Amino acid sequence: MSEISVFGAGAFGTALAISLARDGHAVSLVARNALHAKAMAKTNQNESRLPGISFPPGLTATADPTDPAMICLIAVPAQSLGMFMRQHRQEFVGRTIVACCKGVDLATGLGPTSTILNACPTSEAAILSGPSFAADIAAGLPTALTIATRSAETAKFIQQTLSTQTIRLYRTTDTIGVELGGALKNVMAIAAGITIGAGLGESARAALMARGYEELKRYATDAGALADTLSGLSGFGDLVLTCTSEKSRNFAHGVALGRGDLIDPNITVEGKSTALAIATQSKTRDIDMPITNTVAGVLSGELAIQHAIRTLLSRPLTKE
Repeated sequence: MSEISVFGAGAFGTALAISLARDGHAVSLVARNALHAKAMAKTNQNESRLPGISFPPGLTATADPTDPAMICLIAVPAQSLGMFMRQHRQEFVGRTIVACCKGVDLATGLGPTSTILNACPTSEAAILSGPSFAADIAAGLPTALTIATRSAETAKFIQQTLSTQTIRLYRTTDTIGVELGGALKNVMAIAAGITIGAGLGESARAALMARGYEELKRYATDAGALADTLSGLSGFGDLVLTCTSEKSRNFAHGVALGRGDLIDPNITVEGKSTALAIATQSKTRDIDMPITNTVAGVLSGELAIQHAIRTLLSRPLTKE
């Protein structure tokens, strides 16, 4: 079996490392600091992120980023990916780099694969996305994901290497569709959470998901994505999961906003930066994005929740 390096010892990176090691791979889980790596090595689990799930044989926790495997999974937040790649560009020369994050860089407007190639043009850049929760993957529950890279041959190689007994991978060369599907569904999840948190009901959430999916497709296809990709796991599939489960950090964030609860600033919510980035780009490209623009307005403090709701409900009537 292959040697694989997973950078980022959060819940998702740890879950992927566990699944791959269970399947017989030699996996290095690279934490950001030595204390975290030492604690994982001592307890044989990631107690702070996935308590109670022991590491299988073949999984080694470390804080040493040097000499990584030829396949590297990068499970850091989308807004940290650019800096992370620049810091470690020497280690990643010639490697196959798989981004395991969902979002659009707020500063550059780029998706994960372009961010990787900007920092390390000698690498093969791919993205892994789809409907998945770390706890499910770590528990060995069946999960289907999409792997996307511009090379069909590389996509097939990664698919065969990273598929496990419980993770089934589908491949595509439509990196734009996979990136934007995964990024925009987080924005819609915040909106869905606001809908539930504000007490508007399940029917309103279903309507928002349907209109949000159309908005997602409108933006992504304008950017060059394939409609088939957006109707698959990394688009529609991920949208359904993220908009309907309290496990979703984006949905939970929206619920808290809708209720007027205090927000924990330490929880990573990828949809926040994505909403702001896409709202700006959609205006530049003259794409109608009412839900995204409303979410961005709420997040920036320009719109109060009740005003945001009225803004969406008062839009001109139109055909579906």
